[in-house]
Amino acid sequence: MNRTSHSPRRVMMLGYDEAQILDVTGPLQIFASVLLPDGTPAYSIELVAPRAGPVRTTSGLALVAARGIADITSSDLAGVDTFLVSGGMGSRDLAHDAASLSFIREASGRARRTASICTGALLLAAAGLLDGKRATTHWAFAAKLRRDFPLIEVDEDAIYVRAGNLWTSAGVTAGMDLALALVEEDLGREIALTIARHHVMYLMRPGGQSQFSAQLAAQAIEDERIARVCVYIIENPRADLSVPHLAEQARMSERNFARRFSEAAAMTPALFVERARLDEARRRLTEGALPLETIAYDAGFGVAERMRRAFIRHLGVTPHRYRERFQTARRTPAAATSFQERPHVP
Repeated sequence: MNRTSHSPRRVMMLGYDEAQILDVTGPLQIFASVLLPDGTPAYSIELVAPRAGPVRTTSGLALVAARGIADITSSDLAGVDTFLVSGGMGSRDLAHDAASLSFIREASGRARRTASICTGALLLAAAGLLDGKRATTHWAFAAKLRRDFPLIEVDEDAIYVRAGNLWTSAGVTAGMDLALALVEEDLGREIALTIARHHVMYLMRPGGQSQFSAQLAAQAIEDERIARVCVYIIENPRADLSVPHLAEQARMSERNFARRFSEAAAMTPALFVERARLDEARRRLTEGALPLETIAYDAGFGVAERMRRAFIRHLGVTPHRYRERFQTARRTPAAATSFQERPHVP
């Protein structure tokens, strides 16, 4: 497709009954926010579905698809720049719909790039598009993706993953992070950051950002003694958090504690400790300008190099780069966009 600077890039989103409404509207709102210098949209957006008409979402609200997949020709698909597949509980039924999977394959083959939001990855997988590739989805469905499609390298921690012209993202708000990454690829980092500010997004998260939160994980643990130990870890990152000391806190033998912890938290005590310390370091990096050595000590890593390795392992960025991303994305009076304005491409 030959584009001029005034031709909007076409974004097509596939929705369906029981789609998650934010999986559809979140990414599309990001694309709809960018204007070209002449005031025209940088992207044109369209929602399609297996059938034209109302699309019932999991929230109970309905969206409207102007066209059904049977109304869309191959030549029309050739003009699509970005093809998106939404997530939601309805993906389980759609994964067995031959016509929809055929449409996904053809649309992906003709569009410049394809992306899924949340469990939309299960639809890309059912269409055979993710075999031999790295992908992610909502953490709660990562095991299913890995079990049902063993040829896929599932990264259950990343908020989004790129494999060539195929992108997959984690749940709900991660779809907006993915959309920002796609805008950054098209139009540059400053434009994407402007859009993030416009939508009052906390920061523009890199794809390697972890889905994991130690605080949320602790709240979900049903074993009361293990849950108390998790809270202790979170509140005391600089303490001795070795298995012997944690087992003493839980009043268990080391062997029994390690087993019970792994069963309750779905990870080893050592991994939980590292991720809790990572959470603390991330918080400190975004709240001030303390030296990295100080933050590493306060967060329990001891030295900056150990913290740096943990950041790269879990987030795919260094602490310095993580802080830089946050500080660049912070809202400032000079960079603020008024409520009435929409970001423009310079």
